[in-house]
Amino acid sequence: MSEPPRPGDYGSPSDPNSTPPSYSVPGEAPGTAYPPPTSGAGYGPPPTSGAGYQQPGNTYGAGYQPGTYGAPGGAPVGYANSDEKTWALIAHFGGILVGFIAPLVALLVKGNESPTVKAHANESLNFQLTWGVGAMIISVVLGVCSFGILIFLPFLVWIFILVFAIIAGMKANNGELYRYPATFRFLK
Repeated sequence: MSEPPRPGDYGSPSDPNSTPPSYSVPGEAPGTAYPPPTSGAGYGPPPTSGAGYQQPGNTYGAGYQPGTYGAPGGAPVGYANSDEKTWALIAHFGGILVGFIAPLVALLVKGNESPTVKAHANESLNFQLTWGVGAMIISVVLGVCSFGILIFLPFLVWIFILVFAIIAGMKANNGELYRYPATFRFLK
């Protein structure tokens, strides 16, 4: 059995036909010092089909389907992508801070592109118009007209809005559409 050639052994008396190894420079094609392996001796291209083959970069287990619920990076049930989920959450949680403006913006920006975002934004906008505008104005007028006796009414309305917007936001986070109670349906 012979020893494999060493880097300085080319042109040795035992192998007069050997050529010096060539080393590639970054950006150039590799040299021809080592011939490609014969069949079965090296690594060939990956099989295009067959059991056990995974695409490069796929570190998930067998049976993984992109976009399914529970898969890392996949959108939950009810959403085509994470952008829809974000806009649905903006529609519900944004109503706590800026009233009907947040669901209106979500409806105008993504309502025509996504029926899911449109449904969430419509539901949130109906609730914010009913409670954030209508009930809040009525409670403030009652609080002022009663000379401060009913001044706690706007605070109760705001707590009602806060509680149900949080519930709706949590349901939207799980991919479910929440129907707000005691809400006039201006938009369908």
